[in-house]
Amino acid sequence: MERELISKKELLDSMGISYGQLYRWKRKQLIPEEWFIRKSTFTGQETFFPKDLILTRIDKILNMKDDLSLDQVAGRLSPSLPDYDARKSDLMKRNIVTSVTMQRFAGEDPDQTVYPFEKILFFYVVDKLLQAGDMSMEEGDRLMETMRDHFPKFEGKPCELIFIRKMGVSSFALVSVPSEWHFDGGVRIVARLSMTECIEQLKGILG
Repeated sequence: MERELISKKELLDSMGISYGQLYRWKRKQLIPEEWFIRKSTFTGQETFFPKDLILTRIDKILNMKDDLSLDQVAGRLSPSLPDYDARKSDLMKRNIVTSVTMQRFAGEDPDQTVYPFEKILFFYVVDKLLQAGDMSMEEGDRLMETMRDHFPKFEGKPCELIFIRKMGVSSFALVSVPSEWHFDGGVRIVARLSMTECIEQLKGILG
């Protein structure tokens, strides 16, 4: 599936920002380098961006920049994992992850078990898909295994979770951003989650 792109000119016009702002945010690492995609057009080389990702990111920057410094905004938007941990009991008490999900995927752990941010993120992503009704508990087991085995390989770089199903058989993949992927006609895309977005959401919830 090819991601929809937006040209730099269209982006600047639609969001009401300047060339200088865009590249200042790039230098401050508020916008990932890999989102700047050079493509040949009939007028020569032009810069494009993954449309849904860049529009969401700039909207967040504009909403935060009046209250935070650009360095603080960069910290909020970074795909790197913070040095943070929380007890199992606190995750359920604050409803960060539902008790049903915790019982299924961490049921044998004592309530005082302390989880690092990465493990909390895995619980959070599984819980999000379960609450949306997109995934069964058995699929959740495989998703936890997929994230545990492969998410660390991205080493803080942006990635997406792709959840597909064909003839009742589901599969999960973690892919670099931006990327193009194509399936045969029998494949249904059940969910597509930006792990960076999930990290940002979870940072905000945890405070």
